[in-house]
Amino acid sequence: MTQSLLPLSGPEIKTEAHQWDPLIRSERFPNIWCPGCGIGIVLSSYINAVQKSSLPPEKHVCISGIGCTGRVAGYLNLDSYHTTHGRGIAFATGMSVIRPDLEITVIAGDGDLSTIGGNHLIHAARRNADLNVIMVNNLNYGMTGGQHGATTPLGARTHTSPYGNVESPFNLPYLVSAAGASFVARWTTIHVRQLFRAIRHMMEIEGFAFLEVVSPCPPTFGEFNNYPEALDMMKYFRDKSVVDDNADLRDMTITARPEDPLVVGNFVDRRRPSYQELLSGLLEKSSEKSVRGGAKK
Repeated sequence: MTQSLLPLSGPEIKTEAHQWDPLIRSERFPNIWCPGCGIGIVLSSYINAVQKSSLPPEKHVCISGIGCTGRVAGYLNLDSYHTTHGRGIAFATGMSVIRPDLEITVIAGDGDLSTIGGNHLIHAARRNADLNVIMVNNLNYGMTGGQHGATTPLGARTHTSPYGNVESPFNLPYLVSAAGASFVARWTTIHVRQLFRAIRHMMEIEGFAFLEVVSPCPPTFGEFNNYPEALDMMKYFRDKSVVDDNADLRDMTITARPEDPLVVGNFVDRRRPSYQELLSGLLEKSSEKSVRGGAKK
């Protein structure tokens, strides 16, 4: 007869409820993200902003796409949608037109939003669609093995660019600002307070709000580019980040050179009529014209 090495009973573990518990699907934890991944920081910053926003949680909607960041929607105890690759913004735009009373946030990765879905990104900014777009930029396609994408720095190594990437990356703050976004910011996952404040501010804005969050990806991008441990890239963020809200957006491209600064801040904060406001005004004019036409008859 063998004796179990495990105790049949143990001390009862008591945990206090956390204020964020109502907004998390705890039955789906532990999460799938790798140790050192920054997506959990983005998730917690978003949850904190939802709780501190002027709208109740039932008025918030989160939409994601495919990839590591695409899993965010599944962990939220909110109305959330996991859409197809690159189509999160398109899905969100349609929802925001039908339900302008909702606060809709798209949380997705750089491959999803800027490579596969790049066309939707620039046109949503051009229209000034009333959306909050949070792009977690880990500089590669992390979930599918570490291929290079539209944000991979020039010279950086990945599984599909083992000798160094030869494609110039997008300068996303410059791109979406030039397209017409109302709010543009970039922070890293070490800037937790700034992330929370930026997301909360985005929720108060009528128009297209874009936040790039530069995040570590230790198993793929990090391993190839001298950031093999979870804390290595966070130390880079700490040592090389320069906060400059008035930076020249033309010089915001992220490089692979460790000596170059990583400029962060809230760069653009301006107002112009949103897509939803213009559509609402058009519908009102159309309705008034119909009423006048009916009266003439």
